[in-house]
Amino acid sequence: MKQLTSQTRESSSGIRSPIRCAIYTRKSTEEGLDQDFNSLDAQRESAEALIESQKSEGWICLPEHYDDGGFTGSNMERPAMKRLMTDIEAEKIDCVVVYKVDRLSRSLMDFARIMETLEKQTTSFVSVTQQFNTTHSMGRLTLNILLSFAQFEREITSERTRDKKIAARKKGKWTGGLPTLGYDLDPRGGRLIVNHEEAFLVRTAFELYLDHQSLRVTADELNRRGWTTKRFISKRDKVHGGVPFKKNILQRILTNPTYLGKVQFDGEFYEGEHQAIVEETKWQQVQEILNRNRLDRGKTVRNKYGALLKGLLYCKPCQSPMVHSISVKNENIFYRYYVCSKAQVNGWHSCSTKSVIATEIEEFVVDRIRHIGRDNDLVAETLKQVRGRVQNGAERLTSELWVVNEEIKNNVCESDRLMNDSAQHLDGKTRTSGRLAELENQIDLGRQRANEIREKIDNLEFKPVDKIELSTELADFDSIWESLLPRERTRLIHLLIKRLDYDGAEGTMRITFHQTEIKTLVEGALVE
Repeated sequence: MKQLTSQTRESSSGIRSPIRCAIYTRKSTEEGLDQDFNSLDAQRESAEALIESQKSEGWICLPEHYDDGGFTGSNMERPAMKRLMTDIEAEKIDCVVVYKVDRLSRSLMDFARIMETLEKQTTSFVSVTQQFNTTHSMGRLTLNILLSFAQFEREITSERTRDKKIAARKKGKWTGGLPTLGYDLDPRGGRLIVNHEEAFLVRTAFELYLDHQSLRVTADELNRRGWTTKRFISKRDKVHGGVPFKKNILQRILTNPTYLGKVQFDGEFYEGEHQAIVEETKWQQVQEILNRNRLDRGKTVRNKYGALLKGLLYCKPCQSPMVHSISVKNENIFYRYYVCSKAQVNGWHSCSTKSVIATEIEEFVVDRIRHIGRDNDLVAETLKQVRGRVQNGAERLTSELWVVNEEIKNNVCESDRLMNDSAQHLDGKTRTSGRLAELENQIDLGRQRANEIREKIDNLEFKPVDKIELSTELADFDSIWESLLPRERTRLIHLLIKRLDYDGAEGTMRITFHQTEIKTLVEGALVE
């Protein structure tokens, strides 16, 4: 890289050409950038003073601003830096002026690339506060030493920041990041406070997933109700969020331990300072279903041999899953078994259960379900749960109706405000028309949802649960079972049963049912 002097900028006619100087400024954080005179202004003022002092040598300051406010120097992903490099390659710049070397870059590798580009274009580089000459080896060594210390300082600062965040997380403190649906940042800073309208949406998402056990179906239902992700405005006045739910967005919500009132670090949960908005038992149930669906990846649906208990059956002595296995004889006859996975891998001597004939254990489980309707105590307990669910459902719907009405009211207020603003400022009509159309759509969806909720509340209030009717539904299992296809039978078993623990040595079976209303599950399987 050549040092710029009056001799290097003279043309063949002896007339000195101007040296076009571009000033580059950078600040790692956005803090203080909204002030009338900020760090970027101070850096530029110092650089302009240096250029002015070299006016006799032909230095002129280009009017273009290359300012990166709120961007780290550890990489090249900076808009002003990209524009600067483009203009250098286009030969629009003869000299780059910075306040300090580390403003240009804090990475030795990135700085080497920048220097390579500057040298190729015979563009000079000047630091206001640091004197060095890169035309000889000692000057280049000095520059590399300065950059090494700059990178070292960045890494030390990064380590300190990371250590501080780790300590804060272990104490349950919020350490920043994107806003979380269900919470707002306390105006006093430093912690999360519950946004009750959004918290209701989060709790509803968990309940819907427990009912449907499908990310896609749950996301579709949330979108049908006109609900969106959290909408917020950044410090740069850029709107984020407020978009329909997708499977990946919903999964992040359902696996977020923040809703338990906890903070996660390195796989460990710590009690947070914020309030929980989801019950821990419900959160754990959702995680179990998500994990099971992730491992199965639809294998239950593609169940070629109709294994009813696939994914439910466990070996009680060793707590290992029991997998479905096929033994073929003469190419036309096959036998089905459930085999302990531990015994299958480590040998039969490693487990007392080993295997069990599939048809026998499946018939046993189906027979247990068949007897549910003949057990008076179980019918009474089921009736109690049904009535409790009806009552809870009515309360939940009433709460949802209140939230929907509040959303409608807020959207109407925002729509009226935008219409008033656009009427007063004609040039703002184009800017607000898109948002107005979005608000009108949300208002219409909200009113439709409010009508649906009112109808559901009316149906719950005028449809009391009858004990005789419930007993009949439960006892009529055989006719229901015979009408189902193999795939529907498998789904019904998975809806009713949470886990099966089989002890081959003792010949005993423990059946753990889902805590849900059996009548609804049976009706759901019939119409599927």
